Amino acid sequence: MLTPSNPASKTAFADLRLRKHADYQRAYNASRKQHAKELTWFCARRDAMPTRTLHPAELLHGAPYSGPRIGLTVGKVMGKAHDRNRIKRRMRAAVALHAGLIAGLEIDVILHPRRSVLLLDWEKLQREVANVFRAVRKQCGTPKPAVAPAPTTPAEI
Repeated sequence: MLTPSNPASKTAFADLRLRKHADYQRAYNASRKQHAKELTWFCARRDAMPTRTLHPAELLHGAPYSGPRIGLTVGKVMGKAHDRNRIKRRMRAAVALHAGLIAGLEIDVILHPRRSVLLLDWEKLQREVANVFRAVRKQCGTPKPAVAPAPTTPAEI
């Protein structure tokens, strides 16, 4: 299992990011608002969404991007720019540490942190993000297998 203490489990948030407004709207329309103690989140399977824009990894490599994409929104209601930036920085770090919990899922996740994240203890924030990602994994299903399973009976061969 991937753990925050294992540096190999860290994933750059920029690699996972939802980038386009249309992708956010598609995820909002295909999901329901879910609540956790310190944040609100939306989760939508990409196969349930009608159309989508290409992820930058798809543009570079020409292959479909099959991992999770994560969006983070912190509105002006959260405070001044330096407060919003700190909330985003803390959330990006926590997401990068626990992204392995949703690796392999073809989903879009949008996180809306509450203002309390600004003063929340770092360990509690990490636990909250990990719990949300576990709930996302449970709600949005299991990852698709990377390769087709080998045939088990002579009739399948």
